[in-house]
Amino acid sequence: MQKYYFNIKYEFNKETVHKQIARQLKKKNSDYICVADGVILSIANRKPEYLKVVNEGMFSICDSGYVPLYIRWIHGIHYEQYCGSQIFMDIVSSKKYRMFFMGTSKETLDGLRQNLVKINPAVTDMTFLELPFRKVEEFDYEGIAKTIEADGADIIWVALGAPKQEIFMNFLKPHLRHGIMIAVGAAFKFFSGNEEKRAPNWMLDIHLEFAYRIMQAPKKQLARCAWIIITLPRLIYQEWKRNRKR
Repeated sequence: MQKYYFNIKYEFNKETVHKQIARQLKKKNSDYICVADGVILSIANRKPEYLKVVNEGMFSICDSGYVPLYIRWIHGIHYEQYCGSQIFMDIVSSKKYRMFFMGTSKETLDGLRQNLVKINPAVTDMTFLELPFRKVEEFDYEGIAKTIEADGADIIWVALGAPKQEIFMNFLKPHLRHGIMIAVGAAFKFFSGNEEKRAPNWMLDIHLEFAYRIMQAPKKQLARCAWIIITLPRLIYQEWKRNRKR
């Protein structure tokens, strides 16, 4: 059962996540899952229209190593992080679903296909679609939906970066009759072998992935971290107040 923390509708239980995916795929409509990291948490709590987009999906999984810590401090409940790269690899390696990969550059998509085929040979015949660089309102959503439906994909991976990819899924949803979209952000880059890699395990274990990301793209990541630092104290205080009233 999903719960709201810091105004985001989260699902932390991995088994439940995958059961919900299987259940949704039996329905005659589409939906989406957000992968909420600190950036999404910060933007969503500064922009109500974006928060609505994030919460209109099935749920969000937690791509922040810090949010579970804050929840433990405030609520005394233990949750684990379930990041975008992890759900991506869990589903690819499960070999259960036909998938559709879209977003980012052709070079990244080519590298991604080459690496994923080693894990799941069926990926060879799956579609990798480069999307043109344009404003999120300007995509041909009806045309993209027709391409996906002709493909017969169950899982549609979207990598356009936050907040664009979440808005993209929200716009595409009404045009799709089947499938679950999952916005995985940097996962395409991590597994393509051509671009940035995820932080080593020792940095993940001590919640220092943000430092690694800053080292790889300082200008971009420092701007994002600044907004997180500005937003976070208010969010923690508000969550603490809500918990006191229960």
